[in-house]
Amino acid sequence: MAVPGGLRRQPANRGLVSHCTHHHIVVFLLTFFSYSLLHASRKTFSNVKVSISRQWTPSCQNSTSPVKSWLSHLFPSAEEATLFLGTLDTIFLFSYAVGLFVSGIVGDRLNLRWVLSFGMCSSALVVFSFGTLTEWLHFYNKWFYCCLWVVNGLLQSTGWPCVVAVMGNWFGKAGRGFVFGLWSACASVGNILGAFLASCVLKYGYEYAFLVTASVQFAGGVIVFFGLLTSPKEVGLPELGADEDEASVEEDANRPLMGNDDVDDDDQNYSIQATDNDNQPKAIGFFQACCLPGVILYSMAYACLKLVNYSFFFWLPFYLSSNFGWKEAEADQLSIWYDVGGIIGGTIQGLISDVLQKRAPVLAVSLLFAVGSLFGYSRSPNNKPINAVIMAITGFFIGGPSNMISSAISADLGRQDLVKGSSEALATVTGIVDGTGSIGAAVGQYPVSLIQENLGWMWVFYFFILMTSSTIVFISPLIVREIRLLLHERRLRMLAE
Repeated sequence: MAVPGGLRRQPANRGLVSHCTHHHIVVFLLTFFSYSLLHASRKTFSNVKVSISRQWTPSCQNSTSPVKSWLSHLFPSAEEATLFLGTLDTIFLFSYAVGLFVSGIVGDRLNLRWVLSFGMCSSALVVFSFGTLTEWLHFYNKWFYCCLWVVNGLLQSTGWPCVVAVMGNWFGKAGRGFVFGLWSACASVGNILGAFLASCVLKYGYEYAFLVTASVQFAGGVIVFFGLLTSPKEVGLPELGADEDEASVEEDANRPLMGNDDVDDDDQNYSIQATDNDNQPKAIGFFQACCLPGVILYSMAYACLKLVNYSFFFWLPFYLSSNFGWKEAEADQLSIWYDVGGIIGGTIQGLISDVLQKRAPVLAVSLLFAVGSLFGYSRSPNNKPINAVIMAITGFFIGGPSNMISSAISADLGRQDLVKGSSEALATVTGIVDGTGSIGAAVGQYPVSLIQENLGWMWVFYFFILMTSSTIVFISPLIVREIRLLLHERRLRMLAE
């Protein structure tokens, strides 16, 4: 018995290796480092908070100039300055989340290269104004800082939907999990880069940390504007669908790895098709994108998971310092192991999902192990090597799925069969998924601080376990569907032997 074409197991890397050109490598590197630079500027702000707080509060060491010292007294105490810095984090996350929904729609209607370059360069100017220009002019105003950080969140939101859309245009389903798993390490690389740049110049003043980061980001935006190719057709290469049809790949490259095979005929009639008279793909609307299979479920799941992931980003160094009494510099260095685990987890789990040609079961297994690793890390002893190992394992099982949902799965959702006639959906879908996740991350930061203050760190980890379990619950319909498909395919292959 012949196995149906859609059920034949395709080598995960066959299409990737056979169609990779130097253009693919350039696109991979440009999108990787463009988002790394955006993340580096966020990390710089986190790294210089102590210096900013010191500058904004009364201290005879703030400056030798009495005028500068008087002007810099925004707050009577360091505690109030720290609280305001936390408020800026929340403002940024909410504006970033709102911007993601808008940026995705804009990215699908305008040239992705223009939108990404504009966001990088404009954000660099805002960061320069926030941290460098205000310090040089000795201008300190809380409302001005808040307005700048709202604008910065909106501008930075142009990054992720655009880079995921560009990557989705260049890299098809064959090997997408592995490629996007490796590529999604850009955020972690940006964190490391931001910490490195800030540490190199912080001794001269925190304003120079912002100056260097903003300058590098602006230069990156210029390079993106002149060097980034948003799709293969710009250099005369066939687009993904046409290319893989010519290569006789039985399973369509635009079909997501989320088990749409069992969609009823009535559901298939709900295709968002472009008119026959219009050969150019049209961008779909926001509500149409929300109605695509899997978008809402993965968005809600990512809201829970990004809450946990970003809580580690914001709170891990503080937890290590307050809970174990380790020095702040040591805690900062040790916290890198969480990012390392996430990089490895996203790459390996993406590769496994390519082999299985299904994403949800891989996520489910990883998140189940994440629950156990969170419970284990909450009881980690006061020992740095052991803590680092458990931390890396936790990052593997939490950061890995987070990277997969925000990159590979978002690309799958934006290139599924229902939008074949309107392929300009990648940025919109990515903005919806990541925007919902950012709202969850923003809302969750206050409960984390409240639980820690009233109940202690152990209950914070219980809260993380609850959110991770909620992630599994949201994608459980997709897990059941894809497991059924895997078993069905296995039975057909056994009958064919």
